[in-house]
Amino acid sequence: MDGVDGEALLLSLLNSTPVAAGRPTDELGDDGRAGPWFAANGVPDGPEDRRRVRRARDLLQAVVRGDEPPGALGPLLDGVVSRASVDDSGVTWAVDAEGARGAVVAAVLAWDAVRRGRPGRLRACANDECARFLLDRSKSNNARWCSMAACGNKLKARRHYRRVREGAGGGEGAGGGAD
Repeated sequence: MDGVDGEALLLSLLNSTPVAAGRPTDELGDDGRAGPWFAANGVPDGPEDRRRVRRARDLLQAVVRGDEPPGALGPLLDGVVSRASVDDSGVTWAVDAEGARGAVVAAVLAWDAVRRGRPGRLRACANDECARFLLDRSKSNNARWCSMAACGNKLKARRHYRRVREGAGGGEGAGGGAD
């Protein structure tokens, strides 16, 4: 898939199972929701395409979460051939894979490029109630949430509420200060 932003496709694929209103959803499901995802990502949308992309998504999610070893992605690349071309700017590699297979290969190659070039930066959101992933592009590599607005503020507010509640109930008679 020439011209595809592999990282954007990878994140879109990984984040296609969001939790909405407390319920897991699947943007690639057969309930008519898949069409917009496939169209937005320039991926053909047929029954076999959906099966192939869902399988890749599930494997990539498991690998990024650490539930499966990276080798589990191997079958997604079976039979893939790449070809080199040389011009004044150097060597360029192109993968011979079309349609949904090309999208799957692009996502796996993007995962590998991130894993090698920016280790530890692709990870699941730290909110246990969230099913999204993030690619931490911060200098300090300390991003924890897929979105500060969606997950970060929510978890920070919960921690603050818990501290306030625990402080109000547990602070009486404790400590004793010097007056």
